[in-house]
Amino acid sequence: MKVTIINGPNLNLLGKREEAIYGNISFVDYLLTLREEFKDFTIDYFQSNVEGELINKLQEVGFSYDYILLNAGGYTHTSVALTDCVKAIETPVIEIHISNIYAREEFRKKSLLSPNCKAVICGLDLDSYKAALSTL
Repeated sequence: MKVTIINGPNLNLLGKREEAIYGNISFVDYLLTLREEFKDFTIDYFQSNVEGELINKLQEVGFSYDYILLNAGGYTHTSVALTDCVKAIETPVIEIHISNIYAREEFRKKSLLSPNCKAVICGLDLDSYKAALSTL
């Protein structure tokens, strides 16, 4: 199975930022664990802080991969353009969040992406990604 993980803004700072919320492990280190555990999967990875680059990557992989795990970070709550892109592609998207967005600030409780995603997984720390892969 061919899966890509696409992470949005500030997720390149995992392991360095707000450790109480996001943990102390970098995503690159965690990705090695995922690839080791899910050896039957091809797991690609892309991260950008730039909305347009995320859209370009979704369009690039959105017709050829089996699944996309998307953690759009703050764009989850603000980006109509990213939402429209998820709606336009064929590859199923699973929305991922490390923290429980429903237990945080009010503005984080609304996801523009969710209506166009196959599923939403949140609040399991980095293991939100593992939970998504386990369901595939």
